Amino acid sequence: MSHQPHRVLVADDDASIRMLLQDFLEGEGLDVSVATDGEQVLQAIEKSRPDLVLMDVRMPKLDGIGVLQAMRTEGKAVPTIVMTAFGGSNLTIQAIQLGAYDYITKPFDIDEISQTIQRFFESQATGSELDNVRGRPEPGDPTEKIIGRSQAMQAVYKAIGRVAGSDATVLITGETGTGKELVAHTLHKNSTFSHGALVKVNCAALPETLLESELFGHEKGSFTGALNQRKGRFELADKGSIFLDEIGEMTLGTQKKLLRVLQEREFERVGGTSSIKVDTRVIAATNKRLEEEVHEGKFREDLFYRLSVIHIHLPPLRERREDIPDLVDYFLQKHTYRPGSAPASISQEAVKLLMEHDWPGNVRELENTVERGVILAQGGVVTSHHLVFNQVRSGRTLDLTELLQRTGSLESSVREVETRLVFEALAQANGVRRHAADILRVSEPELEDRIREAEGNGGRRNGKSSVTSR
Repeated sequence: MSHQPHRVLVADDDASIRMLLQDFLEGEGLDVSVATDGEQVLQAIEKSRPDLVLMDVRMPKLDGIGVLQAMRTEGKAVPTIVMTAFGGSNLTIQAIQLGAYDYITKPFDIDEISQTIQRFFESQATGSELDNVRGRPEPGDPTEKIIGRSQAMQAVYKAIGRVAGSDATVLITGETGTGKELVAHTLHKNSTFSHGALVKVNCAALPETLLESELFGHEKGSFTGALNQRKGRFELADKGSIFLDEIGEMTLGTQKKLLRVLQEREFERVGGTSSIKVDTRVIAATNKRLEEEVHEGKFREDLFYRLSVIHIHLPPLRERREDIPDLVDYFLQKHTYRPGSAPASISQEAVKLLMEHDWPGNVRELENTVERGVILAQGGVVTSHHLVFNQVRSGRTLDLTELLQRTGSLESSVREVETRLVFEALAQANGVRRHAADILRVSEPELEDRIREAEGNGGRRNGKSSVTSR
């Protein structure tokens, strides 16, 4: 008896894409039908129920998210791979939560689609991922926005979409400034615990004695200064989520007590004897490599495995440089010069400089740099002269060859270096000229001359100075 080919429905309002995918997939031995909008997708599902839907998110009449919602509401979910040129975090998380098997961004590699479809049918045969297409809660609208359309960030969005609806403990890892707290917010807002509070604890900010009381609370008189009974963060997070940031800094003693909470969902307050039960989603984060900490005896192995039921790793910004322009646009919108004023713009040269930087402080450092640039540019055009990097942290050195090639002469190179020093001093002095003059070890009148020269070299717009005279 011959094997019937898998039936795939391709839905896209672009005829050239439909034709390309149909021809290619039929060449792969699949039985392919097509649809031009969301309503046709639902009609095709009702009529023939394909094995897989390959669907664009942006379609007329009914978009891809609407199709996924309708399939879910009507109890007729079909495994779906969504495609879109708009690879934002909200769309990805929504699509995955509503049952999409996977998510592909346009422009796509045809081989990537082939591999994704092949992976789906292989997983269907083994039954390993069938539950990915049903049983998820309605998506929330994250209050915090994660920015990035790179493949690395798409993997993060997919992971969030797949695990947010469960009560599994999640470990978020990544360098400082990569956005671990944003992921924790998004996990909470898209989970069944979203009706409760998201309670945050910075484990690095408190000594062991205070951290234990902060986590579990204490009874009156349990230690000097305990004048009243106090609820801990776990109690406050009951029916919600608790975010344990910098968990790699937690001492072994506190780790042992945390392990019991994860295992038994109960604890005692400091100085107390009664067990308190909690129903709390635990999300932990660290910039350390906990596997190495376990090997060195600094972190409990059993706790590590309990925490990393689900592991989401955030890539450093230097590994997803293609996301920098989108991040810059977002930060320009977020940080206006004055409340209610129009967002600043940025020159292409400045964007190029941002793309070339190593960003040891990751997204957080980029945001601070853009915000500082907006202030120095007084909400006008942010140029390369307004970008001040933390040279000490980055270890970045001046590339004389590159500078001479770009400026064309020694005189122009010296002028650019002087301009950057002036703006860096102004940034460190928060725009106060007197303090900037002290940093540069020049008089205020000399600084005024250098500011005029610097602004004449690209830092001046509309006749306005970029600094104050306090």
